[in-house]
Amino acid sequence: MALRGIDVHAAFEGPVEEARTEARKAEDLLKKLDIPSPSLRNSPRGIFCTRTLNLRSISAIGYDMDYTLVHYNVKAWEGRAYDYCMENLKNMGFPIDGLAFDPDLVIRGLVIDKEGGNLVKADRFGYIKIAMHGTKMLSTRAVSEIYGRELVDLRQKSRWEFLNTFFSVSEAVAYMQMVDKLDGGIIPSNLGSFDYNGLYKVVGKALIAAHVEGRLKSEIMSNPEQFVEPDPELLFTLLDQKEAGKKLVLITNSDYHYTHKMMHHSFNRFLPNDMGWRDLFDIVIVSANKPEFFQMSHPMYEVVTEEGLMRPCFKAQTGGLYSGGSAQMVESSLNIHGDEILYIGDHIYTDVSQPKVHLRWRAALICRELEEEYTALIRSRGRRQSLVELINQKEVVVDLFNQLRLALQRQSKGRPAQIVAATNVNKENLTERMQKLLLVMQILDGKIAPMLEADGELFNKKWGYLSRAGLWDKSHLMRQIEKYADIYTSRVSNFLYYTPFMYFGSQEQNLAHDSYTHYCSQIDNFPSYGQLDQHGGEIQETNVSC
Repeated sequence: MALRGIDVHAAFEGPVEEARTEARKAEDLLKKLDIPSPSLRNSPRGIFCTRTLNLRSISAIGYDMDYTLVHYNVKAWEGRAYDYCMENLKNMGFPIDGLAFDPDLVIRGLVIDKEGGNLVKADRFGYIKIAMHGTKMLSTRAVSEIYGRELVDLRQKSRWEFLNTFFSVSEAVAYMQMVDKLDGGIIPSNLGSFDYNGLYKVVGKALIAAHVEGRLKSEIMSNPEQFVEPDPELLFTLLDQKEAGKKLVLITNSDYHYTHKMMHHSFNRFLPNDMGWRDLFDIVIVSANKPEFFQMSHPMYEVVTEEGLMRPCFKAQTGGLYSGGSAQMVESSLNIHGDEILYIGDHIYTDVSQPKVHLRWRAALICRELEEEYTALIRSRGRRQSLVELINQKEVVVDLFNQLRLALQRQSKGRPAQIVAATNVNKENLTERMQKLLLVMQILDGKIAPMLEADGELFNKKWGYLSRAGLWDKSHLMRQIEKYADIYTSRVSNFLYYTPFMYFGSQEQNLAHDSYTHYCSQIDNFPSYGQLDQHGGEIQETNVSC
């Protein structure tokens, strides 16, 4: 390609080839040092970028604790939360006989319809694709009849409850099971008259009581091995970031005693003898009261004794342990503001959208289920490819059927068909060919329907994939992630494979009309933009293929 007499290919080929040579040398060096190649990042433990993020420009990294720095065994943690919730419901007089915790009943990203007693999965626009009433899945027709074109609107908190985190699982399972009890008419009348919304409030109170009473957390603190899944790589991740000059801050809603116990259990066994978990962080804030922590100012207290005694303070100091306060206080104490701070957590609203919306912090979401979903997608790749091929075949047949239908329609009105050949075909032949195509469509539908229904069952048999609503579209959760999270990944220790200096570049976003690339490939000598100037005159540039 030449532009105004300049050989562009020659101008770029030298530096490009030189860069390739150096890249190959660097990759060979990585292999000799046994350092993982960047290609290994395309895996279930990759970090996925929705908005360009340069870690070199990040001066401070804030962390949530629960399900972020400390990951729990979901079946154990949420199973015990469920048990305490059901015990409280039983003490209130509710029938719970025959009920047990079923973690596969619910996945993150679903939405509870408190008016209908339903659990629904919506696509990125909010249209409901799948629904369950109580513990029974609804048919496609029933979903259409109930919701029609109705949208899930998460701003209507009186009706819709978004399952943001693993902590939502126990509540959702208990609620859907109690909906069955309500529908069965076996809830004693002396407890009052309940609609689905009222029942949700009762289940919520029973679960909150389990947390307020402290029995659940006391059990976890006394036996953390049963509930916490250790991650030895996490320590080296934080040390790398700290030694690279990043200020590390722990901001958790958990209280001091629980935080200390969980962090001590998760980190101290892997630390050198002269270090404790608090040495990893410049500032530690417990009982943060997120999301208000990011929205407004609250008093800050310094925790001054191991027993948790506190005194008021107005500015955090390096190495300090504090309760309450606000994000503005953290910025002021570190003298770091806005997009110089990256906050990492597992709650799409509390940890991701709020620091971004109110403070313009960068945000990362931790979603442990990504590992399982990524693996399931790989395992189902062949099946999904076959399904797409069948759908493409059906599209061709449907288009042919519609063309014949239009030809028949025009013929009945005495007008010529789209082409001469179709105009000359008589009505009987057109009808016969349409019937044959209709039979082919029915055969294809018979193959496609069960494959569509089974798509995603390797992740969850009822709800399919976390990130998808149907074969093509994104789920409502995925839309929230793309809207608010700059990056997302399955666990914090995945940063270990990217270095604290990583530049995360977002991928090109495909648009509906991007099929022009296919169109270009069908045309030889397709004219390039530079071939004609604005007056239609020629300029010095050769044809550039698409």
